[in-house]
Amino acid sequence: MSSDHVILNANILDLGISPAAWQLSGLPKTSITSGDYFADIGRLAERGTLDAVFLADNPSMSVDPLGRAFYRDNRSLEPTTILTAIAAATSRIGLIGTLSTTYNDPGELAERLLGLDHLSGGRAAWNAVTTASTTAGANFGLPANPDRVSRYRRADEFVDVVVSLWRAAIEGRDIIHRGEFFELTGRLPLNGSPQGHPLIVQAGGSPTGRKLAGRTADAVFTAETTLAAGIEHYEHVKKVAERHGRARNEIAILPGLITIIGSTHAEAVERYETARELQEHNQELTVLSRQLGHDLRRSPIDEPFPQQALADPDDPNAVTASLGFRESIVRGIRERISDQGHRYTLRKAMREFGAGGHRRIIGTPEQIADTIEQWFRAGAADGFNLMPDAFPSGLQVIVDEVVPILRRRGLFRHEYTETTLRARWNRAPRAATPVRTGPSVAV
Repeated sequence: MSSDHVILNANILDLGISPAAWQLSGLPKTSITSGDYFADIGRLAERGTLDAVFLADNPSMSVDPLGRAFYRDNRSLEPTTILTAIAAATSRIGLIGTLSTTYNDPGELAERLLGLDHLSGGRAAWNAVTTASTTAGANFGLPANPDRVSRYRRADEFVDVVVSLWRAAIEGRDIIHRGEFFELTGRLPLNGSPQGHPLIVQAGGSPTGRKLAGRTADAVFTAETTLAAGIEHYEHVKKVAERHGRARNEIAILPGLITIIGSTHAEAVERYETARELQEHNQELTVLSRQLGHDLRRSPIDEPFPQQALADPDDPNAVTASLGFRESIVRGIRERISDQGHRYTLRKAMREFGAGGHRRIIGTPEQIADTIEQWFRAGAADGFNLMPDAFPSGLQVIVDEVVPILRRRGLFRHEYTETTLRARWNRAPRAATPVRTGPSVAV
């Protein structure tokens, strides 16, 4: 584990991860295009001394975000726009934004994020991901989305170029880079930030994603749903980091944790059931089908779960959904089938895994704290990306009730003692790793 304290980030999925987040929030739909709304969330997270806020992104076009009942698939505002608003309203909370290596330029992205790091006083981090969306390519003039192998080759080089530019900014030098995907000469019009440069987070769960994380990331956003799977993944990524000459504590493992909280367990279950009643018809079935890469719509929901949906894909590179989410869900369903046999139906799987590939806790603040402590002490996680069902109420109860429990157990800070995210996570700036397809050269 990276320290004596858990790392806790708030994953802001607009109004929340619940398909009924808007109804649970009590806020107007237009809140998700308001800087004040996100600033308020940032201030709330900072009041709870959380490590950072985290923003996802999807660069594909979508339907009207204000017309959707289900918010979790897209962002309404671009992440760095939101993070700039939060930075202006806060002084300590970290700012993690997802930006694609598939549909961005490394020079522009490096400058944009280093600029955010300067404006925030050294609180920025970049969640580097590839884009699997089948519709994104056409939005960027491509006939199709690049295949998984190509996306990760580009991502490897992309991350190295960005880090090279950031290191060059600290050292006051130019770079010359000639690679498979990019050619750059020069330097950014910025010096190093108060923390040197932004940290790097990685969220890919495929084998190639884990290799990229072990080599480059300061933290990894993971999707394991069981303690055994969490311990296994934790050890795997730490060992990958060690093979790249890094210490185990140089990389933090942060699973996603969906939280639905009530004063009693019965109250939490009631909140969950209310949200299920409000969600779109067949929403859970749609999500589960997409994550597994198998159309479940014709499968009887009260019969045993169809085993063919769990079969390994003939060509993993052809799978368009997240391999990490798929692996997490497949493992979870197989464990349930092992325990329950034919009694484990599609209906049960929809209810349990229809919210996606992350672990979900429906319970009291004490039960949420118990899960966080169990995973942390067992070596399955260095912390969590918390995913409340709805904002602001879901985060409010974390700040006011879960955090105090963790403090009493000696697992979480009482106040901020560091001004930068890097110092809080104890991550020293790293030299750029040479790009295998064409190293960046200092001049």
